Amino acid sequence: MNMTSPEEKARLMKLATYASTSVAVVLIICKAVAWLMTDSVSLMATLIDSCLDALASMVNLIAVRHALAPADKQHRFGHGKAEALAGLGQATFITGSSLFLLLEAISHFWNPQPISEMPIGITIMIVSIIATLGLMAFQQHVINKTDSTAIKADRLHYKTDLLVNGSVIVALLLAYYGWAGFDPLFALLIAGYILYSAWEIAQESLDLLMDRELPDEERQKIKAIVHGHPETLGMHDLRTRKSGTTIFIQLHLELTDSLTLMRAHAIADEVEALLIAEYPGAEVIIHEDPASLTEVHPEFSA
Repeated sequence: MNMTSPEEKARLMKLATYASTSVAVVLIICKAVAWLMTDSVSLMATLIDSCLDALASMVNLIAVRHALAPADKQHRFGHGKAEALAGLGQATFITGSSLFLLLEAISHFWNPQPISEMPIGITIMIVSIIATLGLMAFQQHVINKTDSTAIKADRLHYKTDLLVNGSVIVALLLAYYGWAGFDPLFALLIAGYILYSAWEIAQESLDLLMDRELPDEERQKIKAIVHGHPETLGMHDLRTRKSGTTIFIQLHLELTDSLTLMRAHAIADEVEALLIAEYPGAEVIIHEDPASLTEVHPEFSA
């Protein structure tokens, strides 16, 4: 788990949304010119993909700003789930556009059109690949620091775009020097991959909205931190979830029966500090239990 402060996470996430939106707009302009000059359906596919990237990036920009807003009286747990909602919206947009692309590709497949101005189309694709690689490198840096769902979803768009751009170059060359049907054939493959990407984004977004537990390795790490305190006898009822970039951890801490309330509270504070040191910005709630309670009710120790 990274040790980036909440303030640095917010700064990086905002920068990533600005960079993504800017790159998407530039790519749309370039690809629109290339498509009008070549009349390539695979180029139209990547143009549609870039339009979706731009829309998704703008949604992300709004969602990230909202998700980073502090908790208020109406949203005591913060606004982190705005990221997941944005991801779900992106998946919907992508699915709709890929279905449209499938229909266009099928139409051109049965009636292939010759490709014109092929060198211009390939040049635009190479420029797009270079710009996309630069953006993805920065997005990966932000993801490593923030583990942001919205930025992950956005990067997945551009990963798709990168593969699309490479396949379009192949499609243009094959269609220009061989069979024109290669162009819509590659568009069909691109549409299928976009649909798969949409499912991945939707799945992760739904996991966050449904408060899915953290991965098992993270839960084991939390247990190891708690058991590592010399005065804890055990723990039970561990519950975890993630909202935006904030991790929520709840657990029952088993302590010696004879401890004073002040000492039990102090131990819980120490355990909380250890968890926050590992998960900066985490919301930790610890309930102190006398150890004898788990002996009477062994099911509590699960």
